[in-house]
Amino acid sequence: MRSLLATVVSTALSALCASTFALTPEQQQVPLEVVPADPKLAKIVLIAGSVSSKPGGHEYFAGCALLMKCLQQTPGVAAVMAAEGWPKNEAIFDGAKAVVIYADGGAKLSFLAPERWAKIEKLVKGGAGFVMLHQGVEVPAEKADEFQSWLGGVFQPDIGCRGHWDMDFAKFPEHPVTRGVAPFSAPKDGWLYNLHFAPKGVTPIISGAVPDKARTTADAKANIGREEVIGWAFERAGGGRSFGFTGADWHANWAVENQRRLVVNGILWTAGLDVPKGGAPVVIAREDLTKNFDDKPAPAPKTPAVPAAATPSN
Repeated sequence: MRSLLATVVSTALSALCASTFALTPEQQQVPLEVVPADPKLAKIVLIAGSVSSKPGGHEYFAGCALLMKCLQQTPGVAAVMAAEGWPKNEAIFDGAKAVVIYADGGAKLSFLAPERWAKIEKLVKGGAGFVMLHQGVEVPAEKADEFQSWLGGVFQPDIGCRGHWDMDFAKFPEHPVTRGVAPFSAPKDGWLYNLHFAPKGVTPIISGAVPDKARTTADAKANIGREEVIGWAFERAGGGRSFGFTGADWHANWAVENQRRLVVNGILWTAGLDVPKGGAPVVIAREDLTKNFDDKPAPAPKTPAVPAAATPSN
């Protein structure tokens, strides 16, 4: 009961907080919730979470705008973006081949309200692709089993760990999601790992070493030295595909072409589309990386410690 009440209260507070943040003038230039005129195009819906964290981190709007630009480079695809955690017009979900959610998770997850949860459930059970990025892989405990059946993996604090550290990715399995993806590094990013994975249908896509000090649960400490999965593909038992990637906290890492390609490949694969042999095109300009940031206050400068006054000698 306490967990359910906490979810309800947190959902209400999240909605209230989201309503207090207006899009910046620059963000207002990004086309939102524009339904493609051609119904034959594969519609992929991107949902950007509300304002969160510090400047440069959790830039969900800017990240979704980048992904939208990349996705539209694949012929036959129409990307539709919504902001502030949920579309104002839910009709944009109609006929969607995949839904991508890049947002805070846990009790802040943007679709915990029953009617929103039911909407996502309907899409997933209807075979639409389902993609969760970064903290969105975490849900409240009472929804964990159902969510795992949708995504293939779910973060829970009983065994899961999270934190910031550099990661290097040197090898990948042969899979449509890894086409054209070369080894890459992701410095300073934020990660979640040691998730509860479904017993069948999960293919680990991207794994890497984590620092021993980042192993904060007993289960994680029992597996020191093991490479940890932070990205996976999932073929759902009832039909449909899903993709999870727990990185993408630090916006600067979208500059890494191989990270962009990995995520875009994953989205296309969940939508049931053919991923090109060399991977999806993901061309962006340098200035794209500094666009559409949320309006967040800069962290207050740290006040230097004032040394205690010296005791006068007699």
